[in-house]
Amino acid sequence: MNKDLIKKRFAKNLETYNDNAKIQKIMAEYLIHFLNKKSFPNILEIGCGTGMMTKLAFENLSFEKYTANDIVEDCLEYIHQISPQIEFVHSDIEEFLKINNTGYDLILSNAVFQWIENYENFINLLLSKLNHGGVLLFSTFGVRNFLEIKQILNKTLPYHSAEEYERLLNNTPHIIKEEIHTLRFKTPKDVLKHIKLTGANAIDETKWTKSDMLNFTEKYEKLCPTASTLTYNPIYVKIFKN
Repeated sequence: MNKDLIKKRFAKNLETYNDNAKIQKIMAEYLIHFLNKKSFPNILEIGCGTGMMTKLAFENLSFEKYTANDIVEDCLEYIHQISPQIEFVHSDIEEFLKINNTGYDLILSNAVFQWIENYENFINLLLSKLNHGGVLLFSTFGVRNFLEIKQILNKTLPYHSAEEYERLLNNTPHIIKEEIHTLRFKTPKDVLKHIKLTGANAIDETKWTKSDMLNFTEKYEKLCPTASTLTYNPIYVKIFKN
């Protein structure tokens, strides 16, 4: 996983993210409603971005301290527009947690875990930072995410299925939900534009030629003859620490 590329692509598209991240907004709203209680003394949000999840948390949860993390430094401006009282941490979250001994009552993250290389180690690290009675709540994407792109380009992130999360959390109290959403676009080029404007084009830095674009368009239209669809496969995970 090229974290420098991830940082670069998301930083470049911060201004366009909220208008184009329609599924991520649905996911953020789902996460808030996934919580049974609404009061947590100390909250950590991972990958806050432009504050889509942060704003919902501020509107729906009560807390004493809220820490928002992101690998992109410019996210600070968006977060402090929500509230200057938020502690913003500009850091690779894995590095930050290794040197941070703070205990949290709620750790939440929306549409970030697909960018984590070793999700098993990462979840265990997060659980070690939870106070007793705390909750780890996150959304990510399953193996059917961007299915059309995978079938045409044979490129994809190392997504994990809901079943894989079930096996990992077999001995830990948890709830897992899964959804499928399909977006429709006028052309295959509009699909690529949508992915770019949400910063999710950070798999590689390959530059396309006109021939590459033509080939992609022809294959997409053959795969999706009536409309240029794009599949999203959100997975929601809530883990309890006794």
